[in-house]
Amino acid sequence: MKGICNLAVIPLRKQPDSTSEMVSQLLFGDTFLILETLDGWVKINTLSDNYIGFISEKQYAAYNEETENWKVNNQFPYLEVHTHEGKMLLPAGCSIPNQPKLLIGKQSFDFSEYNYQIKTPFDMPSIALKYLNAPYLWGGKTAFGIDCSGFTQMVYKQCGINIPRDAYQQAEMGTTLDFVNECKLGDLAFFDNSEGKITHVGLMLDEERIIHASGKVRIDVLDHHGILNNYDKKYTHKLRIIKRIL
Repeated sequence: MKGICNLAVIPLRKQPDSTSEMVSQLLFGDTFLILETLDGWVKINTLSDNYIGFISEKQYAAYNEETENWKVNNQFPYLEVHTHEGKMLLPAGCSIPNQPKLLIGKQSFDFSEYNYQIKTPFDMPSIALKYLNAPYLWGGKTAFGIDCSGFTQMVYKQCGINIPRDAYQQAEMGTTLDFVNECKLGDLAFFDNSEGKITHVGLMLDEERIIHASGKVRIDVLDHHGILNNYDKKYTHKLRIIKRIL
């Protein structure tokens, strides 16, 4: 059985408990497979990035054919849509239908005032920069709270490219660059901890500037050592590898 997120954004938790760690988020229009239901919670597997977690049984609707072939919302920071209960604000990167009006479960949505604009990798800088200063939030995927891999995933998604959710998964994609000065817009730089585990990712704006979520979404300098904080002039992340996805 399939389900669909019919709210602006909902938490995807590690365990079936409201106090459990949020590992990611579902945005409006995200679809998923229902694996199991138990005590008010639903274990799901997201269809876009194959991510498993738990959501509240109160925060989704049954999937129907009207949800096929949706488009990614490139508006920022939100899209205002009308429902039969009032207005709802939807975050950038959510999916919207290819029709002006539709019904999800018993809830109606009116997108007739929305003009869809197709984005491409050439639009990546403008999309990425609109998240600038968004606060860091573990598991977050919106401008009101986002983590490092959520940031890179959402920027790519709004350019029409799906990449995995977590940094270590993203590091398994693309081709490896040998030198930092080979970097170009859209390359992903990955960083590890003392144990050699990939713990951070950022998006290259050019051969030396990186935009990434660390405390907030910020722009810093990258060299062969790692990320040099523009304010403190100290290295904050040790460079492990640079990958070209595009």
